Amino acid sequence: MRRREFITLLGSGAAAWPLAAHAQQSAKVPRIGFLRVGPASANDDRVEALRAGLRQLGYVEGKNIVIEFRWADMVDRLPELAAELVHMNVDIIFAMSSTEVEAARQLTTTTPIVFAVHADPVGLAHVASLARPGGNITGLTVILTDIVAKQLEILKEVVPQATRIGVLFSPTAPSHRPAVDALETAGKALGVQLVMVAVQAVEDFEQAFSAMSREQVGGFIVVAAPVFVSHRARLTELAIKHRLPGTFGGKEYVEVGGLMSYHVDLIDLCRRSATYIDRILKGAKPADLPVEQPTKFELVINNKTAKAIGLLLPESFLLRADEVIE
Repeated sequence: MRRREFITLLGSGAAAWPLAAHAQQSAKVPRIGFLRVGPASANDDRVEALRAGLRQLGYVEGKNIVIEFRWADMVDRLPELAAELVHMNVDIIFAMSSTEVEAARQLTTTTPIVFAVHADPVGLAHVASLARPGGNITGLTVILTDIVAKQLEILKEVVPQATRIGVLFSPTAPSHRPAVDALETAGKALGVQLVMVAVQAVEDFEQAFSAMSREQVGGFIVVAAPVFVSHRARLTELAIKHRLPGTFGGKEYVEVGGLMSYHVDLIDLCRRSATYIDRILKGAKPADLPVEQPTKFELVINNKTAKAIGLLLPESFLLRADEVIE
């Protein structure tokens, strides 16, 4: 090779190196907006589940994906935080439940929204249908109306003598109105009167249990909502204090002292929601991604709590459980 040709080649290669480096540096790293009501500490397991799902798909946080967390201390702050994420132009908003989805939906019809544990996406018109969502929203549903009816049936089995059952629900959770309607229907079929107790914040917990005690309920159901899961330890503490048997919306309640839960594996749903994020980042449209329904439900019982409140659970009932905490 002539000296002149070598110098020319060297010069052109040297010019290309900074261009290639610049292209790598300017490559867009996708950003996921994580929108949730409640303290981060109460959602550690769900956050880690999402991260684990993303890692399984090849995403390394801080390297080829960024998660922008926004935690609302109250539901009223969700619109403000959702607006922040929209204005940041995040690629996807991860809105865990119907409460967060509703706040995000009102602000954007273009930014994809992925949910993990939505209670009733069709009933709340967040999607057109489970098979074809049709808009910018999709994810996984728990079908809360079916679950709460089964929870009431199970609670009645545990306390067959009960004629009055308390229902703790959140008036700010969009999915709770159809869930309450489903419970009313189930209650009539079982011959029990339901005592509806609205709870908006953790400060309402004491008053709620006092109200149920005055009404002489034989047990209670907690309709799953961010305010309850965020303060589940306090909720279960009060249930034991008042010696009231309760059915909760997820295993995480039972692990901190709740009597029992009948629900889907919520942590697993959070992990699996990473698949939707991955497919959307690779070009799929939320409108074309069917909402996934649960196929497995689990009954978890805390027998230690049963003994603490003076409730003797039949052996046959304990044998039906997927997990018993002693």
